[in-house]
Amino acid sequence: MREYTARAHTNIALLKYWGKADTDFIIPTTTSISLTLDEFYTDTSVKFDDDLVQDQVFLNDAPLAGKSYDKIVRFLDIVRQEAQLSTHALVKSTNHVPTAAGLASSASAFAALAGSASKAAGLNLTPSELSRLARRGSGSASRSIFGGFVEWQRGDSDESSYAKVLQADVDWDIQLLTVIINDQPKKIDSRGGMQHTQATSPFYAQWVENTNAAVSDMEAAIAQHDFEKLGSLAESNALQMHATNTTANPPFNYLTDQSWTVIQLAATLRQKGIEVYATMDAGPNVKLISKQQDTQAITEALAASLPNVQTVAATPGPGIQIVKGAKL
Repeated sequence: MREYTARAHTNIALLKYWGKADTDFIIPTTTSISLTLDEFYTDTSVKFDDDLVQDQVFLNDAPLAGKSYDKIVRFLDIVRQEAQLSTHALVKSTNHVPTAAGLASSASAFAALAGSASKAAGLNLTPSELSRLARRGSGSASRSIFGGFVEWQRGDSDESSYAKVLQADVDWDIQLLTVIINDQPKKIDSRGGMQHTQATSPFYAQWVENTNAAVSDMEAAIAQHDFEKLGSLAESNALQMHATNTTANPPFNYLTDQSWTVIQLAATLRQKGIEVYATMDAGPNVKLISKQQDTQAITEALAASLPNVQTVAATPGPGIQIVKGAKL
């Protein structure tokens, strides 16, 4: 069978996904809205080979084993079931995202795997169907099928929970400055963290209600290019999400003292007239929603407060690309 390669970019959620209504099909409790990023991505090639006696998976040229390998195999089983295929696969993936550090590496990884594996298995899926498939590997991957601003409609079933484009061509000044405080794997992974919070935080239900109520406002902010409204909604939603973690039983926290320094720096810069807002996923790294015209002022302020952290500028990115063969 032919080999296919896909490139999918990571995304940052402006309204967060943090908890499942259905753990088997990864149906979320909230509708989430994200921005796909150009600079962080995963390339994955897949070939189903009759000569293989088991699936072979390589990440950054190293063989994958253990729980990570098992997760890929389970996803390939979903593809094989859909394609009525029993052949094992050779998977080669190169990740251009710091893995497990709160930068949504699983989103680009499973979106790329969904694209390359489905094509290699002979499936010709629509974008919505591909988003549904990617969701089965990682919820956030459903959004990485598309470029620009994307909305993952929570739905209430496998058929109704998928992402759609809100604005593919982002023609206004918005960027993400990722402040990489720690690029090492997290002690508590995203899946475990959200399950624990959902099960034990007394404020989780209120966060879900607030997030779903903010969807129409975030849609309007994107449509109107309202930077202040978008940033305010995103920062508030992220802070509320992390607050549910600190009220879980037992409590836990992805954010460090350095994370809070960056968050507080954003508030200080706003008081000085610089439009910048903080958002954070499941990890210590803080993403600053900002404008390119303010990059120098923001990075200089960061350097003064935290001289040893790395900052990477990310701009709106494209949707998934899939090609026949091993090269894009």
